[in-house]
Order: sequence, then C-alpha cells, then structure tokens
Amino acid sequence: MKASKTLTDNMQAVLVDLVELHLQGKQAHWNVVGKNFRDMHLQLDEIIEDARLFADQMAERMRALHAVPDGRSAVVAKGTSLNEFPSGLVDTKDTVSMVVAMLEAAVGRMRDVHDQVDEEDPTTADILHGFIEKLEQYAWMVDAENMTPTANVVKPARK
Repeated sequence: MKASKTLTDNMQAVLVDLVELHLQGKQAHWNVVGKNFRDMHLQLDEIIEDARLFADQMAERMRALHAVPDGRSAVVAKGTSLNEFPSGLVDTKDTVSMVVAMLEAAVGRMRDVHDQVDEEDPTTADILHGFIEKLEQYAWMVDAENMTPTANVVKPARK
C-alpha cells in the first residue's frame, strides 16, 4: 500500500506533535522546580521516553507506506499544535498544567485525523489508538497532581 497525500499529511501532523512533545517534555524536565519536584521530574522521563518511541513508530509506519517523514526542527516548530513551553524555571504546579495541555493537544490532533486515517489505513488507526490510550493515561496521572480531593473522609473516633 502507498499512502495518499491525505494519509501522509495526517501521519506527518501526528509525527510533529510527538517530536514536539518529546522536546518540550525535556524542557520541562530540565527546568521544573518546587513541591514534588522529584515525582514530576521522573514522570516526565516516562512521557518523554514514550513520545520518542511513538514518534519513531509513526515515522517508520510512514516509511512502510512509502511516505517521507519530516522531523526537522523548523518543520516541527511550524506544524505542531502544542503551545510553546516557557523558558526559565517553572513551578511544578504550572508544569503540571502545561504538560497536561501538551498531552491533550497531541491527543486532540490524533483524534482529529483518526477518521480519515482509519478510512484509508486501519492499521495506522490502530497505532493511533495505542498512542491515544497511553497519552490520555499520562494526562490523567499528571493532572492528578493538582486535583482537589472530593471524598468526605470519616476520621476515626479518638479513644
């Protein structure tokens, strides 16, 4: 099978977001400070590792379909749907919010292109399903850092 221009463009859009997620994840990883620093620092490593793996899988899928992936920095910067991560040191609470936004943007792009991808190549759509599942899990886990508990905890009676 040879990818159409539409399929190629959709896979390229996913690819640039995954490359950008990796790069911005590293920026966050190097510059996060504050409460729960270590947990956030280590969690970012997991996200970065998967973003790199997913980018490679998407690029290799493109090549399998005779499409040419383009991961050059100028192409990634121009084509990404992720907002730019700020320079300088960033508090963990703000890092959490920005990382969740990055993950959600990457997933949003994948969901936007999914139906067109699935119509032409269900195998690539299956690959996207795996990416979406993992990135949404990361978004939930990272976001939990800033969530407010809602349970009414009954404290044991004092003796």
